[in-house]
Amino acid sequence: MQIIKKVLNSSVVLVEDERGVERVLLGKGIGFGAKPGATVAPEDTDRVFVALDDTDQRNLVELLAQIPGEFVELTRSIVMDAEDGGIQLDPHIYLTLTDHLHFAVERLRRGLRVTNRLAWEVRTVYPAEYEVGLRALALLRERTGAALPDEEAANIAFHLVNSEVGRPAVDSMRVVGLISDITTIVTHSGGVALDADDLHTRRFLTHLQFFAERLFSDRLAAQDDDLLFATMTAKHPRAVATAERVRAFVLREHQVAISDEEVGYLALHIARAQSS
Repeated sequence: MQIIKKVLNSSVVLVEDERGVERVLLGKGIGFGAKPGATVAPEDTDRVFVALDDTDQRNLVELLAQIPGEFVELTRSIVMDAEDGGIQLDPHIYLTLTDHLHFAVERLRRGLRVTNRLAWEVRTVYPAEYEVGLRALALLRERTGAALPDEEAANIAFHLVNSEVGRPAVDSMRVVGLISDITTIVTHSGGVALDADDLHTRRFLTHLQFFAERLFSDRLAAQDDDLLFATMTAKHPRAVATAERVRAFVLREHQVAISDEEVGYLALHIARAQSS
């Protein structure tokens, strides 16, 4: 049995079970007309949050008490869409994405527009999450009338990526930012024209994604593969020269020294992109 302690909005209530454990329950209309002290039957809700720690639950309670229930319902629909596509998400997504969606709509209504300059990289590096983001925009427009630009799908994708279960605990914004910096170096210094529809480009960007995630989680290769580096230097000096510019940039901007092995693999992908 669960007793309602507080009604946060029409879709969310804070409850306590017979053991004194508090939960945030989510369900369409679950809070409508509800009063503290009333009981909630298990079948009245389809989502129980028990994985949130005390701080997150307190933040969630404070946040949802200030946001209309329609945004909670919108987040639920987006999460269900993502999970139907095999993207497993941590419950934190309900805190971060609900807040983001509400703020994005309020920002639009005030005539404020924030440009996401990494939208291309997000669409290419995280295509599944970006597609969920596009569908989320259509749903947002249908339910609230707010027509956010397509690049907002990249912001939604960021929240999904950062909440994915099993993904390295790194900030996807930093990952995509580094990818953008490296592709700029490769494009201007290496003479590579990147095309998202090209197989070599997709492989290169995928390599950069894992490289950036390993860099920001301290998992870069520590041992030097002298053979690969020497082979690439002899056969593809132009690609190695470009990879060395990337090495210098990462050391300067992120204070991380990249091994010859990492430079060799990076040069390999640059060489493939140069030949495409």
